[in-house]
Amino acid sequence: MDSFAGRWVMAFFLCGTIVATSYADMQNGMPEVRGVNLGGWLVVEGWIKPSLFDGIPNSDMLDGTKVQFKSTSLQKYVSAFNGGGQNVTFDRDIASSWETFRLWRVSSEIFQLRTFGGQFLASDGEGGPVSATDESATGRGTFTFERYQNRVHIKLSNGNYLQANSAGQLTADYPGRPGWDDHAATFEMTIVANDLHGDYQLANGYGPDKSTSVLSGHRNSFVTQEDFRFLSNHGINTVRIPVGWWIASDPTPPPPFVGGSLASLDKAFLWAQTYGIKCIVDLHAAPGSQNGMEHSASRDGSADWAKSPKYIFDSLNVIEFLASRYAKHPSLLGIELINEPSASEVPIDVLISYYSKGYEIVRNYSSTAYVILCQRIGNVDPLELYHANIGFSNVVLDLHYYNLFDNFFSNMTAEANIEFIYESRLAQVQALNSANGPLVFVGEWVNEWNVQSASKFDYQDFGDAQLQVYDQASFGWCYWTLKNARKHWDFEWNILNNYLQLGASSTKLNMGSTYFLILSLWACLYLHHVTQQ
Repeated sequence: MDSFAGRWVMAFFLCGTIVATSYADMQNGMPEVRGVNLGGWLVVEGWIKPSLFDGIPNSDMLDGTKVQFKSTSLQKYVSAFNGGGQNVTFDRDIASSWETFRLWRVSSEIFQLRTFGGQFLASDGEGGPVSATDESATGRGTFTFERYQNRVHIKLSNGNYLQANSAGQLTADYPGRPGWDDHAATFEMTIVANDLHGDYQLANGYGPDKSTSVLSGHRNSFVTQEDFRFLSNHGINTVRIPVGWWIASDPTPPPPFVGGSLASLDKAFLWAQTYGIKCIVDLHAAPGSQNGMEHSASRDGSADWAKSPKYIFDSLNVIEFLASRYAKHPSLLGIELINEPSASEVPIDVLISYYSKGYEIVRNYSSTAYVILCQRIGNVDPLELYHANIGFSNVVLDLHYYNLFDNFFSNMTAEANIEFIYESRLAQVQALNSANGPLVFVGEWVNEWNVQSASKFDYQDFGDAQLQVYDQASFGWCYWTLKNARKHWDFEWNILNNYLQLGASSTKLNMGSTYFLILSLWACLYLHHVTQQ
């Protein structure tokens, strides 16, 4: 089928599904979610507000920063053979994963080093070799870093410096205090990646006193009652609020996490009630991290949630805490049991078991609150959760749609991106709508892409395409996110600058059948316009 004919077929298909889906929603009496995520507020994501990290000393050496060390005397890299489990050597001319270590920050100058395989570097401090065999971080593996430009000295707590000895081993027996010239105790340090900027990195980077001050100011100013008024005035009826697992221990969560997020969440519910907005509370950061990303508060990029029964048990306790606190609040719409579990780190059987238990916990407190199940991120079919038969009522599947983060989208034109929305995204939404399972929720999407030099009209067309298609999701959609340093991710900026045009469709489900027919016609005319270009 050529592109012209294909677009006309899609136009008629879309027109029909707009009417059918809209009537179905009205008959069910369920208002479609037209929402916005409050990302970067109660769960920190440094890319959303980079200035949060500006005052951290040695901010290029946060928890999870990946580093490599090269001996200036041997011109070889420090290596943990096989990723860990043996003594540390110098026998590599080129650095790869075995030569890459993740920092665990103790203070601005004191660190522990974790290997690719998960073990920690350690020494007995008596001049023997440094090993990569410890399964947990201890005082044996705590090192002070002295920096000069890209060079470092690494010192044990007893004062001994590490050196590359003539046998190609890393030992803790350098005599005296080294200088900065090329010799056995001086290493060139390369920062390979410093891309984790979440709650753990912020709190541990600043320390308890300063991080409390920074986060208190952020939580009090980043999202306010005025934002809820703005959202209500622009047809938004729902907010999805990411929270971290430590909220259940507020106001004194385990270190390094900072208390106060619970008070902010309480205020959000109050503001939502004032403006007629519903709240979805989303467990965005689970203990141990479900995906290794900063927004799940991973310390070093590890994703250990599914590997520990305790982490899963603690997560269920968080769900119970949230359900017991907000189940009777008139603004609660639903609870999302976990955000973006990784397909590579979270087996489906573990996730289904967790979702089933989480559903029952929510039902113990509410028969009507929606229980939201997030699809695993990665190359998986969302139907895997339909086949699991989790729950009996008010169950929702959360899909996250981005034309980003995948090489598939890297060189797409504006037209190809829009066509992908109308064809592939719409087809999946409609298939899931009719799959006799959970309701469908596009819980994250954004008016951004990889198209270079896109015009304002291109962005408007891309946004319109997404709104039309995601309106077909039986539960609705939620934009990521309300505020962002990157303007096209910023919902408020998009609305104020007319890059995203919600228009009259924001009240779609409150109108009669005539409106739906008009909307359908408008969609057909829009696609006809596209096919003529």
